[in-house]
Amino acid sequence: MSIQKLKKSLKEDKLVYGLRSAVKNLKNGKVFMIFLADNCPDKFKDQVKGYDGVEIMELKEPSKELALICKKKFLVNVVSAVKK
Repeated sequence: MSIQKLKKSLKEDKLVYGLRSAVKNLKNGKVFMIFLADNCPDKFKDQVKGYDGVEIMELKEPSKELALICKKKFLVNVVSAVKK
């Protein structure tokens, strides 16, 4: 179910890749959804959890497969959907 939400977000929303960008946008209140790879380190997960109004999807796909889905040439652990 959550991989379908990611694919829908790829088409409709502005996505930002990476932990630093996600945390920065979370602090500014711009993020409404975060996708985490299955093998995302726990310290990354802890940094993005706890923000109000943000839906967090923990995917079953590892970062390598997430990169393929997002058509990126680098590993993807954290993808955040940002308000336009």
